[in-house]
Amino acid sequence: MTTPHFYDVYAREVVMARVGHLIRRKQREIERVIRMLRSLFDPAPVLAPEPGMIKRIILIGPYARRSWYEDRRTIEFSDYEFWVVVNHPLFTDERCWRRARTTIDSELGNRCAVDIEIYAKSDIRAAKAERDTFILDRIEAGIVLYRASRDADIHSTHGLGDRP
Repeated sequence: MTTPHFYDVYAREVVMARVGHLIRRKQREIERVIRMLRSLFDPAPVLAPEPGMIKRIILIGPYARRSWYEDRRTIEFSDYEFWVVVNHPLFTDERCWRRARTTIDSELGNRCAVDIEIYAKSDIRAAKAERDTFILDRIEAGIVLYRASRDADIHSTHGLGDRP
């Protein structure tokens, strides 16, 4: 049996519906980034007390606020900004995200800039406790594109026992 390509993660309508205010090309680019992040997250390089898991992926910035711009004449455009929340601080390690970042850069780098910030669930809890408006305001204004408690797990739902 062949392993499905990492783009066969879930129906694209799931994410695209959450960014329906954007033009179709932007919806498709965002959906591709989300699939790559979910499928290429690699927790193996770190030893943690629990299995690595993405809890949430949030679109923040101008694409979430509906204030994005694109000027084809000057080739200036808004960056995509994603915040990824993982279940343990050890999974914020860059080694867990190297493959995803490399793939995103190679596949979308010449068409759009993608900024990815990784936070642990404990970072978000601390921000709430400290009333950190920088983090809380962005989460509040952001669009949750993936939530582990709401959306299907890519490995159990699609029969992917091993990461591609």
